[in-house]
Amino acid sequence: MTTVSVAAPTIDILGEGPMWHPGEQRLYWVDAYAPAIRRLDIATGAVESFAMPADIGSFVFARDGTLVGGMRTGFNRIDLAAGTVVPIVDPVARDPRLMLNDGKCDRRGRYWCGSVHSDFKGREAELFRLDPDLACRRMDGGFIIGNGIAFSPDDRRLYFADTRDETVYAYDLDIESGAISGRRVFFSTADIEGRVDGATCDRDGNYWCALIYGGAVACISPQGRMIERIPVPALHPTMPTFGGPDMDILFVTTATRMLPPAERQHWPDAGKLLRIDGLGARGLPEPFFGG
Repeated sequence: MTTVSVAAPTIDILGEGPMWHPGEQRLYWVDAYAPAIRRLDIATGAVESFAMPADIGSFVFARDGTLVGGMRTGFNRIDLAAGTVVPIVDPVARDPRLMLNDGKCDRRGRYWCGSVHSDFKGREAELFRLDPDLACRRMDGGFIIGNGIAFSPDDRRLYFADTRDETVYAYDLDIESGAISGRRVFFSTADIEGRVDGATCDRDGNYWCALIYGGAVACISPQGRMIERIPVPALHPTMPTFGGPDMDILFVTTATRMLPPAERQHWPDAGKLLRIDGLGARGLPEPFFGG
């Protein structure tokens, strides 16, 4: 039986980017606008928070024990133990209202990250790729909000969502070269409640996504058909990820930022980290930066 419960009672402004660390058996995520990185020990329930010097949209684990974060100040190397944040490269420096947003690594250790303009101005969002040699490449553009990045388990498909355009795209991915091609519409939220924010794929290739403004998490088949919709006790879920010892718990970040104060009493779990058990699905560990 599927159950939804609170994994951590923190009240995030904009929870995002959950990542399970299999070696540590801990769940990391960000509050983009606190800004902070948070870490949950699921065995004890203890939560640690690490303040960041700038808004942070996502991060990935690196092989050397550090993190690489996509922030308002571009890509940065983050060492939580040392308390340092060191710039790598800033592909959004042209406008202080731009920031790096949703992102994750492919299975060759490249960090793919979308951007967003804080004013949702025009179509200034882009898709970037940071390679292990720290070279940064613009891979596509013309979006409003870059979100929903996920990779099929066979490494042949990259998913990328434009939340405001209510569209999830699929690209053909050449995993060896990192090239993408053949962008096409994979799924649209135009006729359903909610819009796709963050996402992940399970071992069967299904695309699990948070429906922000829709109070639910959806499972989309590789053919682009919704096969499951699970209500959650937060109007604005932002991103799911699989974790736990068996990779069968779906952790979901949520937000309070878009929720008017008068409505918060109706959504008491807004901003909390949620978990969904009993789905019958299992995820794959997220790759680390650098391969």
